[in-house]
Amino acid sequence: MGRTVRDHLVDTLEELGKDEFKKFKTKLNVFPVKEGYRNIPRGRLEKADVLDVCNMLISFYREEYAVEVTVELLTDINERDLADRLRKATGPGSGGEGQQPGPSDGATGKEGSGGKGQKPGPSDGATGKEEGHFVDRYRVQLIERTAPVEPILDLLHGNVLDEEQYQTVRSGSTSQEKMRKLYLLMPSWNKKCKDRFYEALKAKNKFLIEDLEGN
Repeated sequence: MGRTVRDHLVDTLEELGKDEFKKFKTKLNVFPVKEGYRNIPRGRLEKADVLDVCNMLISFYREEYAVEVTVELLTDINERDLADRLRKATGPGSGGEGQQPGPSDGATGKEGSGGKGQKPGPSDGATGKEEGHFVDRYRVQLIERTAPVEPILDLLHGNVLDEEQYQTVRSGSTSQEKMRKLYLLMPSWNKKCKDRFYEALKAKNKFLIEDLEGN
């Protein structure tokens, strides 16, 4: 199983000494981010450990830009070797971009290299061309029956939902309201985002998904 961008970020920042990590966080707070992004608040960074910082990097900047920011900051604090290793570990063809073969490939209905003779699993029908994606077909049932919603949002945080979207959806007072807010974001999603949503639902609401797939 391939390593994710988050894994590589954690491994990299864990190699920093205490002083270097403090410098990294200080510079992260004032880093000149691209238009459309915002800096991570200083108050959230002050007592954050490596895992906290990595989670914030991904939630604020998504995976690709989080790596870019981290590489530039490491270079800026004279940790060029670490910056170079992170760049290589997460670059094209490295397998470090969080795109792993497994359940999500099944959800797209794609055949693997040994696809002959394989029986389609429940997730193979998630994106059937004739019927549309699973999360579209069962919109009403998922809104009404998915609870709790927070564990699903946590899995989507950083790769499908940015920080603002995550907080907006969480602000719903009931599970149904949170799901409706989540579905309001869906028109901007691509198929990969819907696949990740499906996998999150299946991971946290296994029996609900099995029940709907059995209909």
